[in-house]
Amino acid sequence: MVNLQNVCFGYTNGKPVIDNLSINIEDGAYLSVIGENGSGKSTLIKLILGFYKPSAGKISIETDRIGYVSQRIGNFNNKFPITIYELLYCHLRAIKCSDKNQILLALNMVGMESYRNKLIGNLSGGQIQRIFIAKALLGNPQLLIFDEIFTGVDEKTQIEINDILTKINKEGITILAVDHNLNNVYKNSSHILKLINGRGIIYNKETFMDKEASYASI
Repeated sequence: MVNLQNVCFGYTNGKPVIDNLSINIEDGAYLSVIGENGSGKSTLIKLILGFYKPSAGKISIETDRIGYVSQRIGNFNNKFPITIYELLYCHLRAIKCSDKNQILLALNMVGMESYRNKLIGNLSGGQIQRIFIAKALLGNPQLLIFDEIFTGVDEKTQIEINDILTKINKEGITILAVDHNLNNVYKNSSHILKLINGRGIIYNKETFMDKEASYASI
């Protein structure tokens, strides 16, 4: 699904943030990306999305049907008087999709179909995050990318969103998720990438957990 070969990237100070990284994300995988602050997690996401261009190496993606939910909807004005349906319809038009049925299907997948005529500004943070997951589902994506979407979300809502993401993945959609909560990571993932100074290797979940347990026992 996604292949990086010897990818490098750095900002203006010249220090590499992603350093000669080679990984392959398999079709249908649920890959969690973990690592300390500054390890390159969000930069990796932005490289895959094409927001940044690598200074060296190659990124190959087998699909252009990609949905994305950012860490927090930072530029979103939740005071703007727009209903959930109107918001999703605007995005549907933006991606040049004419199938309005996708809106209710996406809302149903995140358990928010009964809220379609509500103003989005009246929703809780967790409900808004569900709506933006529904937005990412429009256009029938083959790859979904999430950048720490649990930031500021309470534990109960995290569990509910985890169940949604697991269901989406089981329906064949590849998921790439930056997450700092290891409970989420171990529950959801099929594979894990731990970035350290822009470098890392993808492990299947069982191998990674065994590896981390062996380090902890030293």
